[in-house]
Amino acid sequence: MGTPAADGTGRDPVTVNLMDPGLMADPFAGYGRLREEAPLVRGTFFGRGTPMWLATRYEDVKMVLGDHRFVNNPASVPGLDVENIRRRELGARGIPADLAEYVLESVLDADGADHIRLRRLVSRAFTARRVSELRPRVEQITEELLDRLAATAEDGVADLIEHFAYPLPITVICELVGIPEEDRPRWRAWGKALVTLENGGMGEALREMVAHIHELIDRRRAAPTGDLLTGLIRAHDEDGDRLSDTEMVTLVLTLVLAGHETTAHLIGNGTAALLAHPGQLALLRSDPALMPRAVHELMRWCGPVQATRMRYATEDLTVGGMPVRKGETVMAVLVGANHDPRAFDDPERLDITREPEAGRKETHVGFGYGLHYCLGAALARQEGEVAFEALLRRFPDLSLAVDPADLERQPMPGSWRLARLPVKL
Repeated sequence: MGTPAADGTGRDPVTVNLMDPGLMADPFAGYGRLREEAPLVRGTFFGRGTPMWLATRYEDVKMVLGDHRFVNNPASVPGLDVENIRRRELGARGIPADLAEYVLESVLDADGADHIRLRRLVSRAFTARRVSELRPRVEQITEELLDRLAATAEDGVADLIEHFAYPLPITVICELVGIPEEDRPRWRAWGKALVTLENGGMGEALREMVAHIHELIDRRRAAPTGDLLTGLIRAHDEDGDRLSDTEMVTLVLTLVLAGHETTAHLIGNGTAALLAHPGQLALLRSDPALMPRAVHELMRWCGPVQATRMRYATEDLTVGGMPVRKGETVMAVLVGANHDPRAFDDPERLDITREPEAGRKETHVGFGYGLHYCLGAALARQEGEVAFEALLRRFPDLSLAVDPADLERQPMPGSWRLARLPVKL
């Protein structure tokens, strides 16, 4: 399966099935091999449909994410009717068209003026100042969760994913957006359904979430507060051109899901990595001032987001010296870039002293790059810092309850996530 090689050799390029169990089980080695095969390789979901290009090298990933000639929405490609690969895959998984719009038309998929407009509506909630003001509340939530952690243990073993890594960020983002406490367990269940590879569950969860957000909007419109949802309603009601009904629902959906899923698995992956590297753990315990750099390194070394949304070329161009034609699809593989020896010395080694000092620009691309750089990156980093500091302080004898190789991962392409994290307190 393939087309003539883009490098002009006449050979078929490598074509990888992104759903390959081996690749999902060890994406670091798998994408590492692909990275050294060629600047771009071909990839498909489930081995079907038109292949996309996969960019796996550091400089190429930054180019794809930072170059305005790549767009997130295929409808933004001028003069061509480009297939939306995500729409096709959602349809294949049984998601009806009316629900697919809430997934495909988010701020993450918008380009140009629409992207700027939507991002500005929520960006004030994620400024460095606002995030700093949230820290005492993040610390309070963290301590309360750790107070209860021992009570969840069975035979001295607790699941850190279920009882700490998820509850912390979902509580923070729900308070910020305006999701009532009694509704948050439903969002946790919906989040689980959205990452299942089984048909049916995702569509039902989406329908319930959309209905719930509409209900919340009605309730908040009748009783405004100071949360983000109230601000979005005000923007909609005072100037409908700034925010449509669908966009408001989609923003809430995107913010809540993106605002806790990624951070939960940063905490889970990071804790597992530290416990599996006693030298790095001891270094961090002895020098807590390393925490910001440690979070950056954990995001590089075992970050939960391993590939970005697809980008579409708006004109003929080259990536890594290989031609990409107008309308072709490119996916930036963050795990390949973050382990690229061209950018990082000994990239397979976990080194919590690796990142620049506080205030310097991060070198990894775990939070993306360019115009679509993660809106909540500062909040995610802060939650990671607070979570790791409190966890290590409260439980000085914390250890893995299983061998690191036996930790169960959720099979999700483009994502690195633990199903559970059993630890001895």
